[in-house]
Amino acid sequence: MSRNTDGVRQNATSGHAVDDFDRKLLGVLVEDATVSYAELGQRVGLSAPAVHERVKRLRRSGAIRRTSVLLDPTAVGKPLLAFIHVDTSGWCKSQALLAIERFPEVEEIHSVTGDACLLLKVRAKNTQALEGLLAHLYTTPGVSATRSYVTLSTQLERPVQPGVTESWPLREQLDRARAEP
Repeated sequence: MSRNTDGVRQNATSGHAVDDFDRKLLGVLVEDATVSYAELGQRVGLSAPAVHERVKRLRRSGAIRRTSVLLDPTAVGKPLLAFIHVDTSGWCKSQALLAIERFPEVEEIHSVTGDACLLLKVRAKNTQALEGLLAHLYTTPGVSATRSYVTLSTQLERPVQPGVTESWPLREQLDRARAEP
């Protein structure tokens, strides 16, 4: 059962596990959500009606939360990507602080462990726009400090992927190295 706690959305749990066909379907849909059920079926080896039923089930279960469009940040006038660590005095998930979501520059808000309370992913028009957002953050009750990291370039940015790595080769190599005299 899905519950909201302190205004933070929890992941929905499903009575149905995602199987290999589901992962294949999701992999194609992540790349192009506009693909037809017939083409989707051809790519994964199922009939169009079977694919349609699986996609409906994946939506009902919450595995597919929504379908959206990925915008080019430069095309919409937000070429500056930054990550902001927010330090707070007291509990970091106050309504005043979480209200920062109303600014269109704020793409993600994460409650994190470590030396910061929140991690924000923001896109802005330029450094002046970023400075304005930071100024607003500092006027928010409870914010004691911020650390900003402006991205110079991005090597990988993608949505959640359906694949799962069962075994990490590096981990196996480390385990073997430790076992050797």
